[in-house]
Amino acid sequence: MPSLPVIVVEDDPFTRLIPLVLDPKASEERRAAFADFMSTDEPDFAGWCERVRQGSAGLYPAEVRMMTSEAEMRANLKDCVALVVESFRVGRDDLAAASRLKVVQKFGTNLRNIDTAACTQKSIKLLTLRRRANISCAEHAFGLILLLARKLDELDGLVTVKRIAAARGAYRPFQRNHTPGGNYVRLGGTRALNGATIGIIGLGEIGREIAIRARAFDMNVLYHQRTRAPDAEERELKARHVPLPTLLSESDWIVPQLPTGPSTRDLLGRAELSQVSRGACIVNVANAPIINRDALIEALHADRLGGVALDVHYQEPLPDDDELLAFDNVILTPRMAGSPRFNGLNDFEQLIKGLARELAAGNSP
Repeated sequence: MPSLPVIVVEDDPFTRLIPLVLDPKASEERRAAFADFMSTDEPDFAGWCERVRQGSAGLYPAEVRMMTSEAEMRANLKDCVALVVESFRVGRDDLAAASRLKVVQKFGTNLRNIDTAACTQKSIKLLTLRRRANISCAEHAFGLILLLARKLDELDGLVTVKRIAAARGAYRPFQRNHTPGGNYVRLGGTRALNGATIGIIGLGEIGREIAIRARAFDMNVLYHQRTRAPDAEERELKARHVPLPTLLSESDWIVPQLPTGPSTRDLLGRAELSQVSRGACIVNVANAPIINRDALIEALHADRLGGVALDVHYQEPLPDDDELLAFDNVILTPRMAGSPRFNGLNDFEQLIKGLARELAAGNSP
């Protein structure tokens, strides 16, 4: 019996979908867990897996090896025909050791971690994927920005005299024979995004999607990260690289978009939040520990911040007595930025079918 094609995959909560589709030895416990996870949008997860298999002829069955470190990845390169990575570095020596490798799939679009010239030299196909979940995260971030800017949570349903009186006091109509009639609820403090400044901390794949949408709103885009983006990318996004203190002091909207790790934990602490322009808003759809919780609550109590919107939390679910729930200018959503589930499902259908297509082309005479 011929050996199964070997696919080496960087382990990630979402890349774990790949063996569930392609590897008949995949964990049944994990299969059941994913069926439950996907059930809000795809009640027939097993049927979805089968449909993707049917559309990936020649790739099923496969042996899918999930790797948790670069060293582990390198130890498994000899046999693999396809490599799927997100953050793992793939260099010339790695490619030289992978004698059977036909295709490298980046789970994303940023190729800084892959030696693209070496891939070309070895005739290894390099695929990218603009992740739908990343796009959705940017959309959710702007949904939260608009919610805070337009005070939509306060305005919802305030369209009758009785409701306005209950929420705002007695209804007082404008003198329509003299004035327009907009904002008849008389709510002040709403904001326009046009001309406002957004500061994005981390211009990675999601940060870039946020910048694209900020440009559409004609916002001024500042960004900060250790490595400056190429000039062409800055011009495309109309984004300006600045030091972190400058970003904090000049931004009306601050969006941290970094992974959790030793270098990013508590990146925004007391000292940093004290530099934020009074009345600025913070929106976090990335990772809660980027912002020091105690410092954030202190800044809210001191009325330094115009608003905060969090889709990620220090404990999930939050306890009912969590202090953040008591602030009128704090919006909390239950980790919805990457939803719906079809973002991930469609990403992996595209990814798996792309691998199958490239491997089939490589085996053609």
